[in-house]
Amino acid sequence: MNRQLIRSYILLVAVAIFLFTVPVAFTLTKQLRDDTKVSVQREAQTMALLLGNGDKISCDALEKVAAAYDEETLGTVQATTTGDCAPKLPRPETDAALTLAVRDNMSTTDWGSDFIWGKHLTVTVPAEGASAVRIVYSTSDMTKRLWSIWGFRAGLAVLVLAAAAAIGAYAARRITAPLRELNGMASKFSDGDLTARSQVTGPPETQTLARTLNQGAERLDTLVASQRIFVADASHQLRTPLTALRLSLDNIADGTDDEFVREDVEQATAEVVRMSRLVNGLLVLARAEAKVTAAEPLSLRDIVDERLSVWRPAADERGVTIALRGSGVADGRLLVLASPGHLDQVLDNVLSNALEVSPDGGTITVRAQPRGDEMELTVSDGGPGMSDAEKSRAFDRFWRGQGLTGRSGSGLGLAVVKQLVTDDGGTVTLTDAPGGGLCVVISLRAADRKSAG
Repeated sequence: MNRQLIRSYILLVAVAIFLFTVPVAFTLTKQLRDDTKVSVQREAQTMALLLGNGDKISCDALEKVAAAYDEETLGTVQATTTGDCAPKLPRPETDAALTLAVRDNMSTTDWGSDFIWGKHLTVTVPAEGASAVRIVYSTSDMTKRLWSIWGFRAGLAVLVLAAAAAIGAYAARRITAPLRELNGMASKFSDGDLTARSQVTGPPETQTLARTLNQGAERLDTLVASQRIFVADASHQLRTPLTALRLSLDNIADGTDDEFVREDVEQATAEVVRMSRLVNGLLVLARAEAKVTAAEPLSLRDIVDERLSVWRPAADERGVTIALRGSGVADGRLLVLASPGHLDQVLDNVLSNALEVSPDGGTITVRAQPRGDEMELTVSDGGPGMSDAEKSRAFDRFWRGQGLTGRSGSGLGLAVVKQLVTDDGGTVTLTDAPGGGLCVVISLRAADRKSAG
């Protein structure tokens, strides 16, 4: 908007300069042309009168006047002869203008060019006795004055446009300052800072908009806070009875010798464990949806190294190799914008699924690579993979693919991954891994090193 406003100011000033300065310059140019023409014609007519008198005195006077004119001006006097006067002056070339003057007694003016003027102004004036006087006047001085007229106005126009650009930039920044304030508040809000508020400044329209945004942010902050409280309460209220129920079932199993009772208790315990796992998954997903925090520049290499060090022992037990590839993890200075703890949880869910479906002795490949202003993190396994229909449903809650998770899965892992990545402004997709298996592609915003420092 600043650039558009500045361009508008400059355009208005340029139109004003064109409407007021250019016509004045054209008027001055025409006036210079007309004044020069009248002056040369007047001198030529005076000399034509001297030539037309035909006596010795007038002829001598014509020679003196012509000589003085040649010395003091840029013109050259030419004249034909009469019966009684043959001045010592250059003779004009015979052309149409001279013919009109001698034969038809007509004065002519030739500027030498249809565009402003040429190098010489030629004025031919008839005199008595079928004679004529011609003045060839150099327009070099006129051309210099023409450049002075237009050059001064062009320079003045440039200075005025520069001043208009400076004033326009200042005015534009003043006008758009409230909008920049609102944009800063919206940016912080989109990054998860629900406490961000905008100052109510500027014209009435922007003040009304600021109040509306602040009120909406206040309501949303209140709703998120109440949801966080609910999640905390639900976590306590749901986990406690499930834990008590499992302890009770364990006590029953320990206190009976009946195999049928033990079998029933084991089935009930398995269902309680499954319900506990499902509740934990729901609580994790609820926390991911409720917890909105501002993204921070984090070292991708540090996070990946930490999570792989946790999962490698479990992978070694089954002979599964976790390979780390890509320049994104080789360079520890590469940063991503993510909320603290989000990427850790994302990697835990993805690596857990990959390890569960990978065959014994298989390989899980973790690769990080910069992609423009984003950082792409991929986790590929050697499992059975997914069909296109399964990939389209993989992020749905409670959906479990045949090869994605085992019987113990809750179907919430990828849903949590998508929620956390989306909260950080990234994307997550599923593709086929090279050589078979599934590849989870996670794209996160890359952080600027300077801003991070």
